[in-house]
Parts: sequence; C-alpha cells; structure tokens
Amino acid sequence: MSSMSCDERFAVHQDDYKSYDMAKLRRHFLVKDLFQPDHLALTYTHYDRFLVGGVMPVEESVALTSPELLKAKYFLDRRELGVINVGGAGVVEVDGKRYPLAYKEALYVGSGAQSVLFISDSAQAPAKFYLNSTPAHHAYPTRKVSRADADVVQMGALASSNERAINKLLVNSVLPTCQLQMGMTELKPGSVWNTMPCHTHSRRMEVYFYFEVPEEQAVCHFMGPAQETRHLWLANEQAAVSPPWSIHSGAGTSNYIFIWGMAGENLDYSDMDHLTPGMLAQNGEQA
Repeated sequence: MSSMSCDERFAVHQDDYKSYDMAKLRRHFLVKDLFQPDHLALTYTHYDRFLVGGVMPVEESVALTSPELLKAKYFLDRRELGVINVGGAGVVEVDGKRYPLAYKEALYVGSGAQSVLFISDSAQAPAKFYLNSTPAHHAYPTRKVSRADADVVQMGALASSNERAINKLLVNSVLPTCQLQMGMTELKPGSVWNTMPCHTHSRRMEVYFYFEVPEEQAVCHFMGPAQETRHLWLANEQAAVSPPWSIHSGAGTSNYIFIWGMAGENLDYSDMDHLTPGMLAQNGEQA
C-alpha cells in the first residue's frame, strides 16, 4: 500500500546560519531519500512555501495526497506543480487525463486539479517523478513539456570546467506559471562546475536536485552569503535548499545533471546578482 511523509523545514536567518556545524547544515538544507518504492516523500520549506518531493511507483500507482500542514482538501487547491521524470517511463494522470512522461520530460499541473496519480510503465524500471510545488493565485493549463519544447541555452567552456546546456522547461518563455520555474542543467564530460560565476537573488529562493551522479562520486554544493560560504557534500538524487540570501553553486568529482526550481517575487530568469570567483576570494579575505 502506498504511503506519504512530509518533513517541515523552517526558514533560517543568515546570522544564525554562521554558527552551524556540518550536521546542522545538513539537517536544515539537505533533502534526501526522495525515491522510495510506492511512497510520496515531501519536504515543505518556509522559503516561499516551496515544496520539494519525489515519488517512485513500483507495485501500484501513488496519489498526490495533501499533507495535513497544507490544510487543503486537495494538494493543488491553492498550488501549482512541476514534475520532471528522472527514471523509467511513466504516466502522470491528472483528473483522469493521462500524460506519458519519458526520461527528462516535464509536466506542469495547474492549480485546481483534484486528482493526480503517478504510475510507472514497468516495476523493473520504475519512473522517478521529481516534484516542485508553490502557492498559486491563478489556474493555468496543465501541459507536458518535452525536451524538444525546452528553451535551451549553451553556456560555459571546457577550459573553465563549466561547459553546460541549460534546459529551461517550466519557465515563462515556454509556458505560463504563477511563480514556479523549473529547468535542467546538463554538464558536458570534463566539466564539473555548475553556476560559476555564481549568484544570489534575494527576490527568489531555489532548490538544486542532483542526479546522474555516478556511484562513488559526489557533488560539493556551495552555499551561504558571499562572506560566509559553506559546503554540503551531496550524493546522487539528493537536493539542497538555497535561501534567498545564499549563493548556490557546485563542483562534482564527475559530470552530472541537476534540476533547479525557483519561486518568489518575479518570473525573470535573468534576475541575478552575480559574484565572480575573484569577488568571492576578496569577500573571503574581508570576512
């Protein structure tokens, strides 16, 4: 029988964050165990009420159940949802309509949908549906976004170890949303740095979900204000929550893929306050 869990994460002030040891950093900002058989795993953050989740149907379909803390009859009563499949082929059924999702395909589900079911095509190669959800003020249409529909930007260079393709999937250049933005960045072989030069955007929070991290490899995810950076070591299929005051960048021991999800004040993807490596080094001297 399918099950659900929901972890609640409260917002942290950057002054308090400075005193955290590694165990406390991981407790507040690391999200793991997203894909358990026939289980809906949710993490509710108090940064813009952003909700992170994962579901891996194996023996049966799994429903998007509303956790008690939402105080809503249906999960999407007052929310919108983004789904990206990072596993085997599957289907998301929204109010009776089926949306097949292959690997790396996305689905936007608008506010007001009452029934959402997650289904795998095969128990031997189950789908892994990665979820982001935010509060919504308007009901936009549910729509599938394939790789061909994505707004793709090539960035970086192999010489600086950050050659990558940014696939904008659920963004306003592709479809309308209330505040949720999601996309997927694929690092090329030989490149390990993401989001470098890095940035902050106090208008929005963000979550990075790392996958296709090879076994025995890891990603060192950097966070914090420019003068007080810290790091989290992340394994495959783990996520890091980034508050509005924090940089979000990473370097892996191999190339990998990550999904970024944002919410907040605006839908301007380019709204970033940039910090070059030189600026980070200078800020470190001043700390």
